[in-house]
Amino acid sequence: MTTTLSAPEHAQPQPPASVRKPRWVNPSVAALLAGTALLYLWDLAKTGWANDFYAMAAQAGTWSWKALFFGSLDPGNVVTVDKPPFSLWIMGLSGRLFGFSSWSLLVPNALAGVASVGLLYLAVRRLSGPGAGLLAGAGLALTPVAALMFRYDNPDAFLVLLLVAGAYCVVRALEHASTKWLVLAGVAIGFGFLDKMLQAFLVLPAFVLVYAVAAPTSLGRRIGQLFAAAGAVLVSAGWWIAAVALWPVADRPYISGSTDNTVLELAFGYNGLGRIFGEGRGGRAGTPPAGLDLPSGLELPAGARGGFGGGGFGGQAGLTRLFSGEFGGEASWLLPAAVIGLVAGLWFTRRAPRTDRTRAALLLWGGWLVVTALVFSTMSGIIHPYYTVALAPGIVATLAISARELWRGRANFAARAVLAVMLAVTAVWAFLLLARTPDWQPWVRYALLVSGAAAIGGLLFGADRFRRLGPVVAVLGLCGALLGTASFTLATAATAHSGGTPSSGPSVASGRGFGQRGFGAGETDTAVIDLLKGTTTKWAAAQSGAMQSAGLALASGRPVLAIGGFSGSDPAPTLQQFRQYVADGDIHYYVAGGRGGFGGGRGTAGEIQAWVEQNFAPLSVGGTTVYDLTKSVS
Repeated sequence: MTTTLSAPEHAQPQPPASVRKPRWVNPSVAALLAGTALLYLWDLAKTGWANDFYAMAAQAGTWSWKALFFGSLDPGNVVTVDKPPFSLWIMGLSGRLFGFSSWSLLVPNALAGVASVGLLYLAVRRLSGPGAGLLAGAGLALTPVAALMFRYDNPDAFLVLLLVAGAYCVVRALEHASTKWLVLAGVAIGFGFLDKMLQAFLVLPAFVLVYAVAAPTSLGRRIGQLFAAAGAVLVSAGWWIAAVALWPVADRPYISGSTDNTVLELAFGYNGLGRIFGEGRGGRAGTPPAGLDLPSGLELPAGARGGFGGGGFGGQAGLTRLFSGEFGGEASWLLPAAVIGLVAGLWFTRRAPRTDRTRAALLLWGGWLVVTALVFSTMSGIIHPYYTVALAPGIVATLAISARELWRGRANFAARAVLAVMLAVTAVWAFLLLARTPDWQPWVRYALLVSGAAAIGGLLFGADRFRRLGPVVAVLGLCGALLGTASFTLATAATAHSGGTPSSGPSVASGRGFGQRGFGAGETDTAVIDLLKGTTTKWAAAQSGAMQSAGLALASGRPVLAIGGFSGSDPAPTLQQFRQYVADGDIHYYVAGGRGGFGGGRGTAGEIQAWVEQNFAPLSVGGTTVYDLTKSVS
């Protein structure tokens, strides 16, 4: 950007950003990482098991290495979760090393957040200097959805870590056209696929573009290196897929969410094209998932009731989605300014050399931002607002890089004007987002407006160019830009969340949707738990769907068979298999009342329920109906 705004600075080659380190850098980085760790680790246990569904699978992994490898919901390996198992490997190993608890489950995710912030700083610093790196790292740490997901057990925490690691490797590859670093970037994305499948590939267009454009080597070599990196993606993602495909079907769990018991169909069906186009298992536009059965007292938020088709739980598809409903408060605080900064940065560097560092950084992080934002905005299948945590690094890095370059070139009025517009848009948008919860800390939105207005005035009238006033303008600008997102982030960390669809923000804001206890956060009957604790069978009990049975397994510390997987709709186990388990004395109880999620009482789960009701007498345990499968009435 300064190629146009401040040509003399680029008249001579600059030393790499990594070696220009003022004395204030190391203490600042230490403070950033310590503050992030405190934010993500403080009072972590109040979250409990977070998402019981993934906690159940992590628990199973502490009992069975086979369950850990496949990501099974139970140590008997009947059915898996509906995602690949990378995050479960980490959480399961943590549980094996330190004993399975809420702390050992969630700490790896929090540490993944700290590592993501650190890696983002390093990646941005290498091309744009320590100031931009610190701003990007702080921006990620203070994004509400980041504080939400890095204190949670969904796969998204490790997805972000792997994507940022991939971007860091691309930056290192750009410095000297390194094949090694580009291949490592491919490895990171491949393992990202093993964490959350095709979502990991959303950054690939940006990675390919920036390397093809800016790597300091010949075109032929760039193309060859990109093919080598593509091979690394295939190998690092494909080894587990191949292992599952080659494993005898009768000796492995059913791949939940698939229609043919294969990982590839899960990747390209339910977790792939179904999410994007809303077809098949992803949910068709305009209709809720078949047989949707919500727990008693739990209602869908307005955005979800009105349009499962426009994105399942994410409201209507369109370019405004990321600014509306719960999406707005998750990660959009700095999005408008980042887009303005990206456009301005690409314009100001339009005549720069092919390998220009600033433009390369903008292509990398701006490409990440644009592709991911467009996909999330236009998806017609199931999408949750917390997915935007994968968008956050692109937003904050793009903003940090463009803001840093505009600040350096502020001797030019055009640069000051663009920076002032970015700050004004950020302050106004933060004010509007905070106004959605008008009773929560109203002073925050007025304080950021005042700070932002003062900084804008200083920029437009050139006060920042005076030696003593420059830092004052910078601090006021940072307050105007970050006060809103920081306050929402602190409120998120201070609020306990659970279930499958958590929302960021203060507890009053959580009332907009599923609330602090999200979709799938069921309650367990203490009398039933006491009953299961006394069992010695392979499975203490069976229940339809993991939404409820996960609570039984976690509270009792005993294996529970989740019939039909997450929603109760998977054909695992079959009725024949279930009858054999009962005949072999492997299951002690059948617990009625399983919600069955999207499957209800249909399919295999319904057949099993009918067979149990016909052949075993019901017992009332607490407020729950239970069947003792060791005592047949026939």
